[in-house]
Amino acid sequence: MKLGTGRDVFVETTGEGPAVVFVHGLGGTTNFYEPQVAELAKRHRVVRFDLPGAGRSPYAGPCSIESFADDLEAVLDAVGVDTAAVVGHSMGTIVVQHFAATRPQRVTKVVLLGPVKEQAPPAKEATHQRAAIVREQGMAAVADAIVGAATSEETRRQRPVAAAFVRELLTRQDPQGYAAHCEALANATAVDLATIEAPVLLLTGSEDKVGSPQNAELMFKELPNASYELIDGIGHWTAVEAPEQVTKAIRDFLS
Repeated sequence: MKLGTGRDVFVETTGEGPAVVFVHGLGGTTNFYEPQVAELAKRHRVVRFDLPGAGRSPYAGPCSIESFADDLEAVLDAVGVDTAAVVGHSMGTIVVQHFAATRPQRVTKVVLLGPVKEQAPPAKEATHQRAAIVREQGMAAVADAIVGAATSEETRRQRPVAAAFVRELLTRQDPQGYAAHCEALANATAVDLATIEAPVLLLTGSEDKVGSPQNAELMFKELPNASYELIDGIGHWTAVEAPEQVTKAIRDFLS
């Protein structure tokens, strides 16, 4: 779909009702949220899209969190949605935070899965280094390390198909697009969470080392209208590590 931003993105919509739009994270695609779609589409119009350079959306050059927020707004315009609940995962939570802070009139509710904020300087440097590795060696050079670090030991042991799916999401990415997304994440700046007016649900895993429980608790304290849920035994890839619990949490919050 050609957006008003001039970028081509892959968009899919399912169901009818109040809109909910999903923004994937670094290394994700619309398929990250596939476990949630059937249930939520019973009551909602579910909108998903691949960010430019990820999944089935072609690489469109350098990008930023701000350009991703522009793409999010352009997707809503393209599918004829004025207001929506907005769900983000990982890097997508930063996109959603920027969107909710700068376009409050378009947001009804916010869900942040594995929520993150601006990276600390050492993490920024590591993310830039990851971009360089991927450009030189491809996704296979980083995929297994990411799966090992960002899914829980319990997931890898008891739900190996979920870990395998995360690996597939990663290895199928365009290295050039993934590297650009790494740089967008490393260059991201913090949002003043106190300016987000919509109700917010923060949800993370007890073993999440990226959107850690400690980080989520700090964000919870900064947000004026927030609730917080912790799922035991999962890591950072929440929607596929605990699909039933994540679906229920989102469904109940949107209701």
